[in-house]
Amino acid sequence: MPLVQPLSADANKDVKKLAEFFNETLGFCPNSVLTMQIRPEIAQSFISLNMAVMANKGRVTSALKRLIAWVSSNASGCRYCQAHAIRAAERYGVAQEQLDNVWEYKTHPAFNAAERAALDFSLAASVIPNNVNKTIQAELHKYWDDGEIVEMLGVISLFGFLNRWNDSMGTVIEEGAVDSAETFLGKHGWERGKHV
Repeated sequence: MPLVQPLSADANKDVKKLAEFFNETLGFCPNSVLTMQIRPEIAQSFISLNMAVMANKGRVTSALKRLIAWVSSNASGCRYCQAHAIRAAERYGVAQEQLDNVWEYKTHPAFNAAERAALDFSLAASVIPNNVNKTIQAELHKYWDDGEIVEMLGVISLFGFLNRWNDSMGTVIEEGAVDSAETFLGKHGWERGKHV
């Protein structure tokens, strides 16, 4: 049971309009946003930040951003965000072989060196204490420019907020996200946990 019950999707017309963004991303408005709208300014600011962070300005594709989000959420242990990230990755065209082997990104041939550097950065930036060291930095700079690194860290930081929000709130996972998580993460032990 969530800490705070979400409001209906129609509770705030301004939030509802902004939240249409998630219909493309996930196919539904997340329960996390429906809870945030209890304070509409939080929901509106979060949605605007999400839109800015997930916009594509360079070679960091929508698909890679969703994999970065998954690695970050996996490191944090938030099952809600793991489910959302893998669903969005699926919807944004991540290759089937990568979806099937996301747990093995460090060694699986479906991931190239640039993707590995980005995902290693996501992992190092998401653990506590932070583990972004000179080796991670050097590998990242081999493949990505400063703007692309800023985009990646934007995703990692956005999901840091979401991981804390949803794990603390015990946000109930929507069925579409559950379906994607069970398909791609279930074989590695993913389950809803507290998000029921």
